[in-house]
Amino acid sequence: MPAALSGTVALVTGASSGIGEATALALAGDGAGVAILARRRERLDRLAARIRDSGGRVLVLEADVTDEDQARGAVRTTVLEMGRLDILVNNAGVMLLGRVEGADTARWRHMLDLNVAALMILSHAALPSLLEAADGEPRRVADIVNISSVAGRVARVGSAGYNATKWAVNAFSEALRQEVTRRHVRVALIEPGAVDTELASHNTDPEVVAALQQRFGATERLTAEDIAEVIRFTVTRPRHVAVNEMLVRPTEQAD
Repeated sequence: MPAALSGTVALVTGASSGIGEATALALAGDGAGVAILARRRERLDRLAARIRDSGGRVLVLEADVTDEDQARGAVRTTVLEMGRLDILVNNAGVMLLGRVEGADTARWRHMLDLNVAALMILSHAALPSLLEAADGEPRRVADIVNISSVAGRVARVGSAGYNATKWAVNAFSEALRQEVTRRHVRVALIEPGAVDTELASHNTDPEVVAALQQRFGATERLTAEDIAEVIRFTVTRPRHVAVNEMLVRPTEQAD
């Protein structure tokens, strides 16, 4: 029996570490050709070697998705080099926490550019190819998977900027889903809780670091592979089944 994603191509952003890296490996393991997109070329090359060593097909894309030309170029290169595009996983993102009072608003702008604008541009750029894939074999369905967060559901002190970006991702995803669902492009929203990745390490403010430690220091967090498995599950459902939204928390995370 062929693998569930044989004959398909997936583009995964933020693939140089964490959830993106684990997702690329998971989708390649299910037979998809994988385009891996991030800024850190050395890490991408190491990931590509692992995929090739396992018999997979992979395309390395070094790009900054906050640059619209680079983001659109990555989609074009994927389709040109790999022949099609069936799955887009918008995983690239950053979590920069802190209070509104005294905030460095350039950090807000960076989060908006990466977490929201890049996701929207990539979805827009990929949509024609996804619609084409959904209209033909091998699956007659295509997928956009947008990685949000519990922060897209629950607003917290010290998280206003990050909350704003993830609520935007949720709203965009649902509106896009309604627009294309009858044409068999499924839009899924995955909302992880605490995951053991690099995401929190971008915060260096002592108050923020202390708050994160107090909230999650004793929690057994999810792994990147846990979320990759959720994504793999989502995109391998039968054509008539759409996983629209999935909230995934560690068992020990109460809220």
